[in-house]
Parts: sequence; structure tokens; C-alpha cells
Amino acid sequence: MKIANAYFEAMANRDVEMIISLSADDVNCISTAGELKGTTSFHGFHERFAQMLSKFTLVDAFGNDEKAVIIYKADTLPVQDLTAVEYITVKNGKIVTTESIYDATPFAQYRAAQARH
Repeated sequence: MKIANAYFEAMANRDVEMIISLSADDVNCISTAGELKGTTSFHGFHERFAQMLSKFTLVDAFGNDEKAVIIYKADTLPVQDLTAVEYITVKNGKIVTTESIYDATPFAQYRAAQARH
């Protein structure tokens, strides 16, 4: 849970470098937006997320030092009150996998509306 909690705090603080320091070189991020492999892609993902994040609140977290789940609410520029769940796998003190589960429909609707303008 220590790494999962540190990961959440780094996201809440928009500290992308801390997120990467907690991650294995071959970190794998799976979400409704697709799959990212490696710290370069993971860094870009979190950099973009940090730029649009306005509020980040922990709802719950549970697990152990190898597997953890964090549930949070986020307000972002395109979507308010997003609820997401991340299932985090840690090996040798580094995040190796994070699986994000959230409704991506509001993001798709926002992108479609922006494309029309």
C-alpha cells in the first residue's frame, strides 16, 4: 500500500517525476483510452493528466504492498466529478502495472465538441 499511496499523492500533487520514480522502466498502463508501455509513454500520459486536473480526492484505498486498488474522484478541464478506479501491481518496490477503469464517454464527447469548433 505504501507505493500505491505515494502514487496517489504524486498524482494529487501533479508530481509527474515522482510518479515515474515510483514506476518500473517497463511499466504497463492499461485504461479505457488504450495501453501504454514504458516510462516515456507513462510520463506523457501523466503530464497531460496533470495539466487538466483541477481537483483530486481519494475515496478509498485498499490492498497490500504488491497489489492495491485506489478509488478517486477527479475534476478535470473537460470532465467534472469523474470517478476512477486504479488497480496497481508492484514488484520490487516499483509499479509494474496500473489498470485504470473509468467512463471515457464524457472525454469523447468533449473531444467531439472541440472538433466541431
